[in-house]
Amino acid sequence: MTTALLRTTDELHARVRTGRRAVVMTMGALHEGHATLIRTARGIAGDGEVVVTVFVNPLQFGPGEDLDRYPRTLDADVKIADQAGADVVFAPFVDEVYPGGEPQVRVSAGPMGERLEGAVRPGHFDGMLTVVAKLLHLTRPDVALYGQKDAQQLALIRRMVRDLNFGVEIVGVPTVREEDGLALSSRNRYLSTAERRTALALSQALFAGSDRHAAQEALRARAREVPATRARAEALSAIGESRAAADAHAVAKAAPGGPAAVRAAARLVLDDAARLQPPLALDYLALVDPSDFTEIPDDHTGEAVLAVAARVGTTRLIDNIPLTFGAAS
Repeated sequence: MTTALLRTTDELHARVRTGRRAVVMTMGALHEGHATLIRTARGIAGDGEVVVTVFVNPLQFGPGEDLDRYPRTLDADVKIADQAGADVVFAPFVDEVYPGGEPQVRVSAGPMGERLEGAVRPGHFDGMLTVVAKLLHLTRPDVALYGQKDAQQLALIRRMVRDLNFGVEIVGVPTVREEDGLALSSRNRYLSTAERRTALALSQALFAGSDRHAAQEALRARAREVPATRARAEALSAIGESRAAADAHAVAKAAPGGPAAVRAAARLVLDDAARLQPPLALDYLALVDPSDFTEIPDDHTGEAVLAVAARVGTTRLIDNIPLTFGAAS
């Protein structure tokens, strides 16, 4: 197939539409993570149309952030989009998206937009939601796809679409990682070899927290199957089920684990990385409710997101992993 490169809204609106239109929004510098989004969009759209937007949005960059050096690789982006199955790359100029200059009326991200990434980057989510709203209006999709690596962004887009009655389906696509676990990001290209080794601590911390969580949940599941009474434990031991008995006893006697233990396991990895050369400078480690990105309590049940953000050298990276607490008994 040959992907069309369009630079104006009029060109996009002039296309004859058949079937569903699926949109993947990017800031360019496409990589395999974006390609996965496009391939997923192709599967959803079927015989319809897949549109990939490429727009480096100035509203979501704060003072001192990397707007000027953010990679712009449009020719390579079109090639990747074409290979992944896109019909159109819509790459508008700034004055096409913001014809009157920076908009005076913007979308407010509300309280969730002031937490975690929003606390570190004030105003970032207002700028992000404003351009997403504009691009949804300009591209008029039936469905829009976003990566789960930007979990807080995805949650805010879903909230905006629900609260403001956008007639579009939002689909989250799981994070794509390199073989060593590092989440794919356009900013990875800024890392030196030594910095990249340090950056692996982000995913390693998440996996450590996830492993701790999985062990806790497995222990609780075994405890539900094997009542943790002394008599039962002794009886099980007598018939050779000492492992089950020991697990049941451990659950009955162990100190509380849950979210606190997950945070602690991840924190150990990050503390070690802070002593590397070059060191990892942590912005935050958080275990949050995905509905509002507030920290979950120790008695939390249901879905959660373990999220981390840090700087290695001059490069800032984020990552997260979903968890579920309290499997049904």
